[in-house]
Amino acid sequence: MGLVYTGGTFDLYHWAHGEFLRRCSEFGSVVVSLNTDEFIEEYKGKPPVLRYEERARALESVKWVDRVVPNVGGADSKIAIELVMPDIIAIGSDWARRDYYKQMQFDQDWLDERGIALVYIPYGQGISSTAIKERMMFRR
Repeated sequence: MGLVYTGGTFDLYHWAHGEFLRRCSEFGSVVVSLNTDEFIEEYKGKPPVLRYEERARALESVKWVDRVVPNVGGADSKIAIELVMPDIIAIGSDWARRDYYKQMQFDQDWLDERGIALVYIPYGQGISSTAIKERMMFRR
């Protein structure tokens, strides 16, 4: 069992988040690098519904999460990854068809130099924080 790094926004925590984190825990202790409010607003053009502290507390209450750290590098995830020094980076399989390396600003050589494996976890289809927000807008 190793140290597993995963990152994200985790706004409006839902069952697919839990399933993803449960699957991450099958590889070892899970550290979540949580996006800051400032980075989310910069990246997505709008703030999260829940503030960083609220999202962090929700994740800290999840039995499959061992530690929550801020994504201190924003778009440059290498900074947070090097602070955690994981054996594994776990990401959702929805990234398999996108350029995850470009998004995270590293390449396979960078991972290999640090002995970090990248694993894809099946993505929970049918729900997302964005979809929940859209449902809430229609119920006003």
